[in-house]
Amino acid sequence: MLQKKICMVGAFATGKTSLVAKFVYSIFSETYQTTVGVKIDKKVVKIQDKELNFILWDLYGEDEFQKVRLSYLRGSSGYLIVVDGTRHNTLEKAFSLQTRVEETIGQIPFILVLNKSDLLDEWEIETAEIDAIIQRGWTVIKTSAKTGLGVEEVFQTLANKILEA
Repeated sequence: MLQKKICMVGAFATGKTSLVAKFVYSIFSETYQTTVGVKIDKKVVKIQDKELNFILWDLYGEDEFQKVRLSYLRGSSGYLIVVDGTRHNTLEKAFSLQTRVEETIGQIPFILVLNKSDLLDEWEIETAEIDAIIQRGWTVIKTSAKTGLGVEEVFQTLANKILEA
């Protein structure tokens, strides 16, 4: 079985921990849980007749006061940049994080995850912006950790990208 380290990065409170909990344990909690440092979970993903053991590194959210320790990223096979669709500033943070991740560990597969799609009426990110990101060649998937929409798809898509890399 292939082991693959996957990092979850993004601004604080974008839903990184909730996405991991939904994917690994099929649960969602309304209670906000701040990640301190890094939280590590595992899940086996079956793809292309292979089993990948995903080691999921849920890194604490970045804000103005706390920068993600880039050393946590070393050894990653892929990463998810999680954005809260209801907070436009988390998209700007995602762009700077992606640049810093690439400068640190090089080009590896990643997906931009637009989370909180269950709150579409509160979204601050426009369809035209999403289309422009896709034009850059980025893979963008809308998810909801609450309803489960797109959660499996994100990890399956990343698994495929890793196997193709």
